[in-house]
Amino acid sequence: MSTSTALHTDRYELTMVDAAMKDGTAHEHCLFEVFARRLPGARRYGVVAGTGRLLELIRDFRFGEPELSWLAEQEVVGSETLDWLANYRFSGNIWGYQEGEVYFPNSPILTVEASFAEGVVLETLALSVLNYDSAVANAATRMVTAAIGRPLSEMGSRRANEEAAVAAARAAYISGFGATSNLEAGRRWGIPTMGTAAHAFTLLHESEEAAFRAQIDRLGVGTTLLVDTYDVAEGVATAVRVAGPGLGAVRLDSGDLPTLVVDVRKQLDELGATDTRITVTNDLDEHAIAALAASPVDSYGVGTSVVTGSGSPAAGMVYKLVARRGTDGEWIPLAKASEGKVSIGGKKTPMRRLSASGRANQERIYLGHATPPENAPERALNVPLVTDGVIDERYLGAAGTALAREHRERAVTELPAGAFRLGRGDAALATVFIEN
Repeated sequence: MSTSTALHTDRYELTMVDAAMKDGTAHEHCLFEVFARRLPGARRYGVVAGTGRLLELIRDFRFGEPELSWLAEQEVVGSETLDWLANYRFSGNIWGYQEGEVYFPNSPILTVEASFAEGVVLETLALSVLNYDSAVANAATRMVTAAIGRPLSEMGSRRANEEAAVAAARAAYISGFGATSNLEAGRRWGIPTMGTAAHAFTLLHESEEAAFRAQIDRLGVGTTLLVDTYDVAEGVATAVRVAGPGLGAVRLDSGDLPTLVVDVRKQLDELGATDTRITVTNDLDEHAIAALAASPVDSYGVGTSVVTGSGSPAAGMVYKLVARRGTDGEWIPLAKASEGKVSIGGKKTPMRRLSASGRANQERIYLGHATPPENAPERALNVPLVTDGVIDERYLGAAGTALAREHRERAVTELPAGAFRLGRGDAALATVFIEN
């Protein structure tokens, strides 16, 4: 099977190219931009995720014989366009917010400079990656906030498409989760993996004690035992009896967690297992995690909620043509003006204004030739990602994933305190557009 990503696109991308080939506009020099008009779920800020994945997919965006034959058979485009697609290699420039950066409504997250044809065919691919990965990152960063320093693990693979599961693990890791249950994410992106046993393992054995002994014999006393297959109190007692007071952790996957966690902590301490940790994994989201803030929980495992964006499964990003090059070499701003979907055209330079203490207080977008005042307390947000078709490899693979994780950690420290409220509200920073 072909490894090309070229058909991971909508048909109208290619029919637009086909029509533009015929009328001579396909090679017009253009700027395309990815942005979100609003933050999903009325959240206070978003996190850019998926950039490294997107760059790798653009690298593999090639129309080979299988793709070209199918397009010809389906009469999607004409022969001239097929010939052009056969030689397609993205040769333009891409810049944007570094992966892991926080963003706000109308932030120009990604800008693609290329011919109309080269740029427009990337629309669906860019949006499918950035919308999903950023949605997961937006949910995950809120969970990290709610956990107030306690470790979180992503374990939602069974609630997502098999490839989406790998992407979700990466986005959650970028946003501060410490590990994933997904082995492919570990192999592909260098993310720490975790996992021990499910209820099925306990049910397989003649008794809970036999199951615990088998797990400990293989994984050692530092393992995590799932103690709620039957009666929790009996499960905890059995776990400590089998492993001794050095048992690494117990996991709770059901019940009234705030009450149950307190009871289990008390029981563990009474049994001498004072260092045994408690991890919980029962349908958690950021609000459930926040509700456990005062409970003696040591770590969390989150599944469904994180891989589905905790109620906002897409980040709401769009990919729009915002400028084309005039005959004088200047950019001519282009913008959609339909009701409710207004966009702002032109080339943009995004900056984040900071207070004297380093706290962000405004997203400032300079239009056209406008530039920040000299010595302005502003941080530049754009980084070059692709230059004349050459991808910056720093943002790829496991190293790029680690870099994005580090950048998110730094970026969120600039945000005002109000950005971390979990309730619905306005964006933490206003986005201001500045002209000459």
